[in-house]
Amino acid sequence: MPSTPTPPPPPSTPASAPGRAPARRLPGGPVLQDSVTEAIAEAFFEELAAVGYARLSLEAVAKRAGAGKAAIYRRWASKLEMTVDLVSAVAVAESGPADTGTLRGDVLAFVTEVADALNQRLPARIIPDLLAEAGRTPELARALLTNVRDARRGRATQLLERAVDRGELPADVDREIALDLLVGPLYWRLAVVHTPTAPDHLDRLTDKLLAAFRA
Repeated sequence: MPSTPTPPPPPSTPASAPGRAPARRLPGGPVLQDSVTEAIAEAFFEELAAVGYARLSLEAVAKRAGAGKAAIYRRWASKLEMTVDLVSAVAVAESGPADTGTLRGDVLAFVTEVADALNQRLPARIIPDLLAEAGRTPELARALLTNVRDARRGRATQLLERAVDRGELPADVDREIALDLLVGPLYWRLAVVHTPTAPDHLDRLTDKLLAAFRA
């Protein structure tokens, strides 16, 4: 799959207090309890981390969530739709490049977020599995590229554009290469070769990235 998607931050779907979650109605459809949706989402990420996308079944997710399979089908029509919707919600809706006022601060904040995600249990299992499965499942690859990679790269581009506006980067900076570099080294180290980072690793990586952007 071209251009590795930016790894999402760790799945975060805190459950609401029992009996207190508001209900919502889909247009022309049934009322959906948010507490049930949250329980299903939590169960989905746990099940996906445990068995991988290929072996993931909606029945197992429903059982783990303590819900009926019909509750899943009222929300998502298929495993693919459920995966793309929930992963996108975490990877995109909760992400955004920090605006610290300097390019170095922005880059350090960005790589810190990526490292934090890749060091947590669920993302460490889920991200490599989804990327591998995307290589075997074209429809999953297309959905992840459109809904996750493109959206996150679009947001990360804001980091570069702010630096250009501040005069910290030249207007002709190679944005595609810069976006790959923001994620690639950490993904390789933490998700592929599973090598711990030293306390100053992110600071040193940030300095190398800035030098590469300006080269």
